Amino acid sequence: MSDNESQAAERPTRRGAGVGRVLVAVYAILAIAATGRSVFQIIDRFGEAPVAFTLSAFSGVVYIVATIALGARLRRLAWITISIELAGVLIVGSLSLLAPAVLGLHSIDPFGRDSTVWSAFGAGYLLIPLVLPVLGLLYLRRGGLTASPAAAAADPAAKV
Repeated sequence: MSDNESQAAERPTRRGAGVGRVLVAVYAILAIAATGRSVFQIIDRFGEAPVAFTLSAFSGVVYIVATIALGARLRRLAWITISIELAGVLIVGSLSLLAPAVLGLHSIDPFGRDSTVWSAFGAGYLLIPLVLPVLGLLYLRRGGLTASPAAAAADPAAKV
């Protein structure tokens, strides 16, 4: 076997690497958007809707951690953050439509002045906040972020 063939055989196979890269990129964009929006809302008009703007900041943190977890191949952390994200978008999305006053929202307009990233299930962001965690969880369930054989042998928890 030549050196090139042996090196290729030693490299871990990266199942779904292209899909994983796209997920990381979309999560990174959403992390920047959610964090930027929440920082502006908190600095500019926190008193108008403190609950909603705090939820915007929380969603930004969730997207940042999910981006890091996916990019660094931290499977367990990715499962946790993406699950929290899905629960958040479902809960906040439902409340924003059924009982907006609970969140301190003045309307159900997903583009409104006091809306959050997760308001109306992320309608202000083309429903990406609703679809992204579903895709992320499917990616993880189908074996995304599998550890290399060497890493799996060294850390049995990497298979989680």
